[in-house]
Amino acid sequence: MSNQALKLNEFSKELLSAIAESGINPNDCYQCGRCSSGCPIQPHFDIKTMEVVKLAALGMEKPLMESHAIWLCAGCETCTTRCPNDIDIAGLMDVLREYNISRGFKPAEPNISKFHQTYLNVIKRHGRIFEVELFAEYKMRSMDFFSDMMMGMKMFFQGKLGLFPHRIRNRAEIRKIYQAAAEARKNKNREEK
Repeated sequence: MSNQALKLNEFSKELLSAIAESGINPNDCYQCGRCSSGCPIQPHFDIKTMEVVKLAALGMEKPLMESHAIWLCAGCETCTTRCPNDIDIAGLMDVLREYNISRGFKPAEPNISKFHQTYLNVIKRHGRIFEVELFAEYKMRSMDFFSDMMMGMKMFFQGKLGLFPHRIRNRAEIRKIYQAAAEARKNKNREEK
């Protein structure tokens, strides 16, 4: 976190409302630091996990939406498990990412956002992950064509990547889930206006 003082009158009622709707209460945090000390990705964060929780409790939208930490979080739930107050910190990171996208903020880690969207698109089409399509679509979205090409080739030649997707039964059920989620988002957006 920067050494710049926070202006507590710059809180976001919308952010606080989104967090409250999730059922997560970051105000229960007493800043013990167990989440930060246990996080395997912490060295790559721009702000510590416990700082994310404190900023969320204060409704500090700007520093959170500009943070790389909410995008770099692996969702391993180590922080949630270590929290003595049972705060779902990994869930809070999800809420913050969703808020970032729904409010039109630019993700601090755009390729991670692109990967998330690509992953969901592949699941929607096939009902499960199809790695070759996932990689191809992600590479097209990110325009990062060659960074891990050798790893992909190695996986292919080891038989870890199939050329055709495995189909699941009842793919229509998956589409219904996506349609219901899209409808819920539309209704929520209408209510907010």
